[in-house]
Order: sequence, then C-alpha cells, then structure tokens
Amino acid sequence: MNPESGPGGAASRVILSARSIGILLAALGAILFAAKAVVVKLTYRYDVDAVTVIAFRMAFSLPFFLAIGWYEARRARRGLQPRLTRRDSLQLAALGLMGYYLSSFLDFIGLQYISAGLERLILFLAPTMVLLISAFWLGRQISRAQWVALALSYAGVVLVFAHDVSFGGDHVLKGSLFVLGSALTYALYLIGSGELIAKVGATRLVAYAMTVSSLACIVQFFVVHGTSQVIQPMPVYSWSVVHATLNTVAPVFMIMWAVARVGAPTTSQVGMIGPVSVLFLAAWLLDEPITVWQLAGTVLVMAGVFVLSVRRKR
Repeated sequence: MNPESGPGGAASRVILSARSIGILLAALGAILFAAKAVVVKLTYRYDVDAVTVIAFRMAFSLPFFLAIGWYEARRARRGLQPRLTRRDSLQLAALGLMGYYLSSFLDFIGLQYISAGLERLILFLAPTMVLLISAFWLGRQISRAQWVALALSYAGVVLVFAHDVSFGGDHVLKGSLFVLGSALTYALYLIGSGELIAKVGATRLVAYAMTVSSLACIVQFFVVHGTSQVIQPMPVYSWSVVHATLNTVAPVFMIMWAVARVGAPTTSQVGMIGPVSVLFLAAWLLDEPITVWQLAGTVLVMAGVFVLSVRRKR
C-alpha cells in the first residue's frame, strides 16, 4: 500500500500544499512590495515629498480596501463570520496606524536620502526583529531551518549591497535611521497581525487596517499641504496608480494570506527575496549596474529561500 494513500498521507499532502502556497504568496508579495522602492524613486523625480507620495498611494488604494471591507462587514452582519468586538476594532486601528501608516511614512522619508538598495538592506532587518520578538516576547522557538535560511539570505543581502553603502551621500545616516524605524514598526505589525489574524481573518484584517492607514495618510496630506499639492504632473498620478495597485493592494493581501498559512517568522524570511528583485528592477528602471558580487548575493538569497521551503522530516 502506498504510504501516502491513507488518511495520513492525504493530510500530509494538504499540509504541504498549504505551506507551498504560503511561501509562494510570501515571495510574490515581497517582490511587489520591494518594487515599491523603485516606483517611489521614479515618483520623486517630479519634485514631490514623502507626504504627497504616500497620500497619493493610499488615496488610489482606498477604494479597493473600502470595497473589500464593506463585503467583509456584510458577511459579519449575516452571521457568516464573527462580529468584531470593541477591542478587536481598536487593535485593527492600531495595526493600521503602525504597520502601513507610520512604517510606510518613515520608509518614504528615508528614501529621500538613501538609495533603493540600501533601503532594502535596512528594511530586511525586520525578519530578524520578528524572530527575536517572537522568541523573547511570545516564547516561540526558532527552528534550525529558520536560522540556516536567515543566515544564508542575510549573507546574500549583505554581499549584494555592501559595496553600495558608501554611495548613500551625506544624508545616509539620517535616511538609514528613518528606514530602521520603519523596519521595527513593520516587524511589530507582523507580530500583531499574526496574533489577531486567526480570530479576525486575513482578508478582513488587511481591509480594515489599510482603510485606517489610508485615511491617516490622506488627512496628513491635507494638514501639511492643504489643497495646494493636489494638482501634480500626470506621471505622478500614473506612478501612484501603479504604486497603489501592484505595490500596495496586491502584495498586502498576499503577505497576510502567507502569514495565515506559514506564520509571521517564515513569511518574513521568505520576504528576503525582495532585495534581490530590487537589484534587477533598479538596473532596468534606474540604470543601476549589476555586478558579479550582486549576482553571488542573489544565489545566497535563493539558497536561503530553498532551505526554508524544503519540507522538514518528521
């Protein structure tokens, strides 16, 4: 008898399929999120500031999140899923403000001072932060496979960007500190969402949290600029639409669904493929050269993702 033909074998295949889908979602989401750095740099060419870029991004994203949020609320009213408690609502609002408002805003400010490559390197300290917070705060054990994957991937990221740090300019320290703050707040967001997602559901969590974040970004724009910066060159609107759909709406759901399937630490580690994708996108769209060192780093990052995706033996 085939050992996988029984109930136990079927369950193993289902588990493997769910894990594989989760890793794929995490990788695709990371690539699309990482491409955000290139899109932001292209938008900055039209003399706009971080407040404007993030507000336009969230303004174009908001209709998607409102529509999905309305659908999820309707399902809750019909009894198809639990209604949110006051505490749930407050937690969702806090996650939205921390994960996609504060974290994004700090990141966008940092991108005004440092390169897209250095920004990716600093942001991908977030997986380390997630693992450490999960271990010391939530008491979760870090597996050997996660450590190996983390070491391989970080070695690759460092190799890719190590020679580019010195080209960050006079403001590199200032920009790096802003992006470091972004990495920390995003790590806390992943931890918080991982704990709440089982109760609320990935789709509803993302829709509500992103709606809160979008409204905060739009309010900030009008507080800072009034209506004076609403009219912009057409490319600003075009890049903002790309930013909203491909770099925000799509990846944010992919990553939340990945967290639901494989957990926040694994999702964060797979996300280290992001800096590699930026390497090639920046070469294509920003004319940044690709070196042998960068290609070697790519191999290490992919090796880390491979180690993470291999099914562990019982």
